[in-house]
Amino acid sequence: MKASDLFIQALENEGVEYIFGIPGEENLDILESLRKSKQIKLILTRHEQGAAFMAATYGRLTGKAGVCLATLGPGATNFTTPAAYGFLGGFPLVMITGQKPIKKSKQGQFQIVDVVHLFAPICKMTKQIVNGNTIPSLVREAFRVAEEEKPGPVLLELPEDIAEEKSDVVDLIPPHERFYAVAGKEVINAAAASIKDAKYPLLMIGAGANRKEARRAISEFIGAIGIPFCNTQMGKGVVDESSDYFLGTAALSDKDYLHDYIKEADLIINIGHDVVEKPPFFMEHNGAKVIHINYKSAQVDQVYFPQIEVVGDIALSVDALADALGSKLDLDLRDFEKVRDNVKREIYRLDDEPSFPMRPQHIVSEIRNLMGYHDIIALDNGVYKIWFARNYLAFQPNTILLDNALATMGAGLPSAMLAAMIHPNRKVMSICGDGGFMMNSQELETAVRLDLNLVVLILNDSSYGMIRWKQAGAGFKDWGLEYENPDFVKYAEAYGAHGHRISSVTGFVETIDRAYREGGVHVVDLPVDYSQNVKELITDLRDHKPIV
Repeated sequence: MKASDLFIQALENEGVEYIFGIPGEENLDILESLRKSKQIKLILTRHEQGAAFMAATYGRLTGKAGVCLATLGPGATNFTTPAAYGFLGGFPLVMITGQKPIKKSKQGQFQIVDVVHLFAPICKMTKQIVNGNTIPSLVREAFRVAEEEKPGPVLLELPEDIAEEKSDVVDLIPPHERFYAVAGKEVINAAAASIKDAKYPLLMIGAGANRKEARRAISEFIGAIGIPFCNTQMGKGVVDESSDYFLGTAALSDKDYLHDYIKEADLIINIGHDVVEKPPFFMEHNGAKVIHINYKSAQVDQVYFPQIEVVGDIALSVDALADALGSKLDLDLRDFEKVRDNVKREIYRLDDEPSFPMRPQHIVSEIRNLMGYHDIIALDNGVYKIWFARNYLAFQPNTILLDNALATMGAGLPSAMLAAMIHPNRKVMSICGDGGFMMNSQELETAVRLDLNLVVLILNDSSYGMIRWKQAGAGFKDWGLEYENPDFVKYAEAYGAHGHRISSVTGFVETIDRAYREGGVHVVDLPVDYSQNVKELITDLRDHKPIV
């Protein structure tokens, strides 16, 4: 059997459905073997970055490693940002790259980059395949490593001459379910005792809690124990945010409205969060005690040094903790309820102001009304992400996709495309700033070719708005961050998509509603008024008095 055929069979053995990517001449054996597969579909993209972002989002939504393919040299190096995205965000991803023949090559060092070592700092594992007989074990190991906690990217480099050689090995290694250790009874009892002793305990939910069984366990724990909770940006949707126990989302690290209660808390139970996510609170030596519940022990940092660590399967740990506590806590929730209600009042107070260009709060409110319980929004990176994190309630897991680990621009459109692919019966919206959209806007052609139903909303301020916000906050002159955009309506139409330019609030709602009814790919150019950024996200948060 040819090694490339064995490689594709090994991927099929892992249940791979799609390979996203751009093949090169060094991948031609793989491409031919893939052509013969009855299971795996090639999703050809317009840039390797788009392919890898789609594969990482597949991993994020399914828990199974997404797979992407690139050639050597520049094709491989275009995977670096998505690799870092998966590495920091915890998204399982297997990247396959090609290489010149390693036994004998007549092209010298043309296009040669040491890809295996280049990717080592941003991958969980990187391997060059030097013998076709090792393919079954290396592919099985790659998927095991990519998918186990904390999930992340793996790179396999398959050189041209190895891919075309004959292999003697045909036996594949079957995948099996992974089981994680259970935290010991002693630490569970210690955590339970600390919770019982606390006057103002608060549950904090991070990205690592977004696992099926963990979501179930945490939701049941909150209801049974009666404890207030909040989440990080990437922890949104783990627990239904319409709950009466929901305080809010920590859109900022400090001086956000919900921090008035975070500062009152004498115990924070931190589930699934690590320091890779932007910190939702800062620990102090004389401050609140912290219980860390996660699959792995805490990475100690100057702002995070938990006193109790419950290490093991999150679902089993939380279930055990609920059993140890036994019943609902007798907590005085009056301060919590006061802050919770004031948080809602503060963040929603500008929702209904019908000004145009639209303000971020009003945009969030209208989109929340337009999207259903299970519908999905995928955010690129920009200042609007803070408004959506804070103001957009998530009722179900993975219904608001954002990145607050690498926080890269350019991922929003490919992420939404993948969501639309695997959830064709849901409304899916990509929400991008004009800057982030243009970084991978060529994938509109891919979206149209795949016949996706997708709305791409461009929040247009003709500038890098996040940096302008930071620039204003630092007291610097507004300078150097503005540019000219193309005509986004004509741009969309050039790719075969539908283009819309919004000129009123009523027109915005009507256009989005009509786009979903008609189906297809719709690009919506919406002017946005970011004048509230400094007033609401800097001045008020710097100066406002505690609500309690």
